[in-house]
Amino acid sequence: MHTEQSDQKPRPEPAADVLAQLRGVYKRFGQIEALRGVDLAIHQGEVVALLGPNGAGKTTTISILLGVRRPDRGEARLFGHPPHLPQSRRNVGATPQDTGFPGALTVSEVVELVRTHYPQPLPTAAVLERFGLLDLGHRQTGGLSGGQKRRMAVALAFTGNPRAVFLDEPTTGLDVEARHGLWAVIRGYVHDGGTVLLTTHNMDEAEALASRVVVLDHGQILTEGSVDAIRARVQLTRVRFQAEGLPQLPGIVQIEQENRLYTLYTTDADALVRDLVREGVAFAGLEVRPVTLEEAFLNLTRGVV
Repeated sequence: MHTEQSDQKPRPEPAADVLAQLRGVYKRFGQIEALRGVDLAIHQGEVVALLGPNGAGKTTTISILLGVRRPDRGEARLFGHPPHLPQSRRNVGATPQDTGFPGALTVSEVVELVRTHYPQPLPTAAVLERFGLLDLGHRQTGGLSGGQKRRMAVALAFTGNPRAVFLDEPTTGLDVEARHGLWAVIRGYVHDGGTVLLTTHNMDEAEALASRVVVLDHGQILTEGSVDAIRARVQLTRVRFQAEGLPQLPGIVQIEQENRLYTLYTTDADALVRDLVREGVAFAGLEVRPVTLEEAFLNLTRGVV
């Protein structure tokens, strides 16, 4: 069934720049409720990072948007149509978490095979060059390393010259150089009008790429906004210093300690530093700065704030 419950209010039609959308989507696998009333819209020109712990529902979200799975309840749209229709899927490229290739085919042959599914694909040579695969074009895919296979899997998402790409953990297994190379490709793709939805456990990746972050946990969206907005939402500052000990102090949300190194999370860093001085704490190497996206994410998903 793909209909809304009769007691739900009608939802507004999506804006013209919305390329993909979930509206009130529920999905269950046996006793596990993977998605619970998710509303999500992906707009033209965005890089949306979908973040969440393992089992949060990220891959299920992408699968439904791609038409691989259908919601138990609610509605999914891709370019204004049900995602499973060919007219929708011709406009999107995807890299799933796990990808297998015919081991006897060469890299170039697999790219050619994928190209045939799109009306205006990129030239094979352009795809291989963009993703650093030119030297591997004549290699059989069965002989590629894990990192090379991952680069190839990501390259195939862009091969059809699609309007949007959905990337599920795209840089898993890539070295630093390959990861930064992929980031450059994504930035160029978006600069030319493309749209990206990605899942990642790499918070540096989300900070580097995302124009919007969506935090998903237990099948529900906890919060969404820009990287700066997510960091600001937890209203915490990180105060780090070295000391021999720490007295009881007010206003501390969380304490981390490693030998003499203390990391304190507080809503009022100025007051905390004054309290340290007032209590006579002999501290050194004081560092005060906003929390990172990773620290904000951990606080949000742990329910600390």
